Amino acid sequence: MADRHTRDSDRKQAPLPEPLPVPTVDSHAHMEIITDTAPDSAEVGEVIAQARSVNVDRIIQVGYSAEQSRWCVAAAEKWRTSVLATVALHPNEAPIVADLEADLAIIAELAHHPRVRAIGETGLDYFRTPPELRGRQQTSFKWHIELAKKTNKALVIHDRDSHDDILSILLEVGAPPNVIFHCFSGDVGMAKVCIERGYLLSFAGTVTFKNAPGLREALKLVPMDQLLVETDSPFLAPMPHRGATNTPAQVAHIVRAMALERKCDVGELALALGNNAERVFGSFTS
Repeated sequence: MADRHTRDSDRKQAPLPEPLPVPTVDSHAHMEIITDTAPDSAEVGEVIAQARSVNVDRIIQVGYSAEQSRWCVAAAEKWRTSVLATVALHPNEAPIVADLEADLAIIAELAHHPRVRAIGETGLDYFRTPPELRGRQQTSFKWHIELAKKTNKALVIHDRDSHDDILSILLEVGAPPNVIFHCFSGDVGMAKVCIERGYLLSFAGTVTFKNAPGLREALKLVPMDQLLVETDSPFLAPMPHRGATNTPAQVAHIVRAMALERKCDVGELALALGNNAERVFGSFTS
């Protein structure tokens, strides 16, 4: 995945898709990277308005560092009917921050904010983390799991090249009631384990990529009430716009691709995905 600290301003934004027949939720976005502005800026408002124009009327703004998690909370306060927040240290942040305890203390404080509805994205990422730093990453993951349980909030998991350890740690520590595998990247076998344990699987634009047939097979297995959709914007724009800047509006394109694979009605799927998000994250208006 692209470096979250940089924004490729040369990339063009993916064109807006056809509106969905009913409203739904982007369960994972990073609007601060799309806009590179303050949380109350007109640019953020435009991203939200574009998504709303295609019936993606609610967005989960996801945390990955102490400073950026503050941005998430401020955005959720400003855009009260459209945005909820999560807070966390990303697994790639945990091994490299100068003062891990200080940053975790900030996350712990933010976690009690009423507009914060999940802890994440946390987890493990062995793609960018060398073996000698993975212990610190695992410690951070366990701490976030415990925070989710203490605050009675959902857990949003980032999992890259670390499937077995993620699943093992969730069993070791004990998972909170709502666990979300963001941008699910496992195969059919992993999907079956997650489904059996009651975890939610969130699918992103990767499900449209030509090199992801196993992901599409996994998508077909997930019960409707364990399914979410996301953009992970500005990353992972769906086909045929792979490589463009992704935005929450592209959920409309991803939902259509998911409905095609599952052979179900687009409107019914969009409604179910929105209901699942509100069940896990709570009401956007409260």
